[in-house]
Amino acid sequence: MADRRLVTLALGVVVVGLGAVVAVQSGLLYGVDDPDPDGYERATVTTYDADGTELATVEVRIADTRDKRYLGLSATDDLPMGEGMLFVHGSEDRYSYVMRNMSFDLDIVFVDADEQVTTIHHAPAPDGEYERTYSGRAKWVLEVPRGWTNETGLDPGDRVAIPPAARNDSS
Repeated sequence: MADRRLVTLALGVVVVGLGAVVAVQSGLLYGVDDPDPDGYERATVTTYDADGTELATVEVRIADTRDKRYLGLSATDDLPMGEGMLFVHGSEDRYSYVMRNMSFDLDIVFVDADEQVTTIHHAPAPDGEYERTYSGRAKWVLEVPRGWTNETGLDPGDRVAIPPAARNDSS
């Protein structure tokens, strides 16, 4: 009888645990209050081609906490050319981004620990409920208005100079 109760208890713990994982992954459990728009540190990011020639600068908000990275640009109505968001991760790894609740298109630029662009995605705003995943190897991810990378000539292999304010993450 005690073995049966133990098995039932263990099964219940597993079911509750799986339910919690699904809720967190889907965003149902982990909600984020919109950070104060003035609560972001701001910096200028400069991009260079493979030969070291300056291509462009962009003014960014720095998303250096879990809440800021989760929210991203979702609470932003529009993003003028020359502005963006720089996501800071604790280490270089493979990361995936979605366009959760986005109302405008983006270029998503993955930048490795050596400040080199590894991948660029031209991401349209989601159509309905569908959220496409955009992945790449990076320590930093730069999101700018769609077309910015084409306009500036930024390509994989080029360099993104990471400002000091984005070098120490507080994740």
